[in-house]
Amino acid sequence: MSSNPTSIHYVILTAMLAPAFFLTATATLLSAANNRLARVVDRLRSLIVTWEAEAPDRKERDVQIARHRQRAHLVLRACQLLYTALACFVGTSLTLAMDAGLDFRMGALPTLLAVLGVSFLLGASYSLWREVNLAVRSFDRELDHELARRLR
Repeated sequence: MSSNPTSIHYVILTAMLAPAFFLTATATLLSAANNRLARVVDRLRSLIVTWEAEAPDRKERDVQIARHRQRAHLVLRACQLLYTALACFVGTSLTLAMDAGLDFRMGALPTLLAVLGVSFLLGASYSLWREVNLAVRSFDRELDHELARRLR
């Protein structure tokens, strides 16, 4: 360690704050994912109400329910990955502090946790990307179905 303990503390604190940027990005994505999940669940509930009404387009409603259920599972997976990423970034910050207290004996553990966090963030982004694609395809099909119904 350096001869100036104050400068070491600033270096350690600065290193501990670096994961905060990832924490902020992850929390923002998590908030957006939770909002998406709430919208999907609301849409599913409205489809179930019309599904129970024995409408003439019940088959189409069955397909819509299946698609929205798949969307809900994709958003759920993204939320799980984001919570895991959040834990990794918090772990990164904590291991950086512990590593400094242990005279830097933890090796690559802080870096490994950060890499894992970023990897989980990437996985969550992919899951959300798939859900958005499914949402747009679902909307297109519902719109096509409604336009065809009105033209009859």
